[in-house]
Amino acid sequence: GTLLIIVCVGYRDEVMHYYQPIWTLVGAGVKSAASSGRPTASVIPPGVKWVKSNVREIDPDTNTVRTDNGMEISYQYLIVALGLQLHYEKIKGLPEIDDWEEFKIGSNYSVLTVEKTWRALQNFKEGNAIFSFPNTPVKCAGAPQKIMYLTDAYLRKTGKRATANVMYNTSLPVLFGIKKYADALWEIVKNRDIQVNLRHNLVEVRANKQEAVFENLDNPGETEVFEYEMLHVTPPMGPNPVIKGSSLADEGGWLDVNKETLQHNKYPNVFGIGDCTNLPTAKTAAAVAAQSSILDRTISKVLKNEMPDTKYDGYTSCPLVTSYSKVILAEFDYSGQPLETFPIDQSKERWTMYHMKADVMPHLYWHGLLKGFWGGPGPIRKIMHLGMK
Repeated sequence: GTLLIIVCVGYRDEVMHYYQPIWTLVGAGVKSAASSGRPTASVIPPGVKWVKSNVREIDPDTNTVRTDNGMEISYQYLIVALGLQLHYEKIKGLPEIDDWEEFKIGSNYSVLTVEKTWRALQNFKEGNAIFSFPNTPVKCAGAPQKIMYLTDAYLRKTGKRATANVMYNTSLPVLFGIKKYADALWEIVKNRDIQVNLRHNLVEVRANKQEAVFENLDNPGETEVFEYEMLHVTPPMGPNPVIKGSSLADEGGWLDVNKETLQHNKYPNVFGIGDCTNLPTAKTAAAVAAQSSILDRTISKVLKNEMPDTKYDGYTSCPLVTSYSKVILAEFDYSGQPLETFPIDQSKERWTMYHMKADVMPHLYWHGLLKGFWGGPGPIRKIMHLGMK
């Protein structure tokens, strides 16, 4: 039997494919947005049929996918990699993106808004620089605070830090989900005089007054108004509506898969990867890399009518950029315990890890992950720890 692989990529007539993790550095003026993208046509593997249309509906009971342009595609096996949705519209009063520059708003989460972060940073005079984190699951949970550390560093470099308040208003009850790294980050925010307000959720922006309204999640309904001179918005996020409206979803709307095999819990010929799934680990590119090698092995076995024999351990990673030259490389698994590649204490800020984030990782993505050669650092970790981890 021949295997026909079909990809549907049609979102916003998506002619460009972006390496999103680098947007942290675009928002801080280190890289250009243009350098983060390549034409989608150039990264689709040879022999793959590319359907340039959005998926409108998946019917797993009849094994068909319907697209926006009216095609019906039947499948024997389906891998769902639909990502998640950004919901800027859920923040009351947030202006049209074209007006963000005027109102000193930016967001590193979209190619349309990431350069506005850098403009807001350059135009900063004095006052509050506020960074939000929504009350939803997010992708790259470290990103909302990475840009905050870079802003702090930029304001120091340009002599504006003395008249600035840098504030991180997060919906979470913690600074970071994994204690080992959170402890290191608390040290940094204290040393750099950064104000952290936990359980604060951005619900409204009053742009013409340059005010941001946050709800106190410990006392719902109670709000607090902050004036801002710069506002970095991390939008609420949610599951892809195609999954949410189908029998593939769990109660939250995410693709319901087995956390070890990535096989759907109800439909054995459906598999999932990445941000669209309900895997209980952080939604990152690093997680996708590790999941890709598991999925490759699992599907190869299933095609031969054999039992899957590799299990995903929940490995994920977040290179926490803490300045223009330092990174704390957080790596952990389902248990929430550190699962580090290198035999050094990765909760320390290191320039080597910054170099890896800024220069090595993009290469690994374009030339490794997208071509099927990079399945996460598991094998390297084994070598580095002499087979112990």
